[in-house]
Amino acid sequence: MEENGSSAWAVLLVALTVAAASGGGVAAQQANGVTAMVPPYSSRLAGWDLRAVGAYCATWDADKPLIWLQKYYWAAFYGPVGPQDDASCALCLQVVNEAPGAQVRVRILDKCAFGGLGLDPEAFVQVDTDGHGVVNGRKLSVSYQFVECQD
Repeated sequence: MEENGSSAWAVLLVALTVAAASGGGVAAQQANGVTAMVPPYSSRLAGWDLRAVGAYCATWDADKPLIWLQKYYWAAFYGPVGPQDDASCALCLQVVNEAPGAQVRVRILDKCAFGGLGLDPEAFVQVDTDGHGVVNGRKLSVSYQFVECQD
């Protein structure tokens, strides 16, 4: 009886360790039908300078190495699901254009003022493969899911 109890505790401990390693559930958070637009800046044209564009996350992330800042397209975020404000800074999202299924991974480095996503112009073009975003005034309906950044 004692041996079975120990075995059950060992299984529970492994399950908790796996859950903790997966980011505490952040990666499982997702939303559909979110409006994505292009912010008034391009990370590339701004020289990858968070302070130059007044990005919300500059306080925490502006001094990261250039290779880190260039790893993913930038996103401004204030979506309906997931961490907000400084808790979302430096997290990654997999963004999918729901119509054609085109997708891109982005890093949250700014706060979105309208309750959706602001995608770096290059990221927007990558998911707007059917051209509907350009036709609709550079607006797309997308879904997103929090994913692990591959740093």
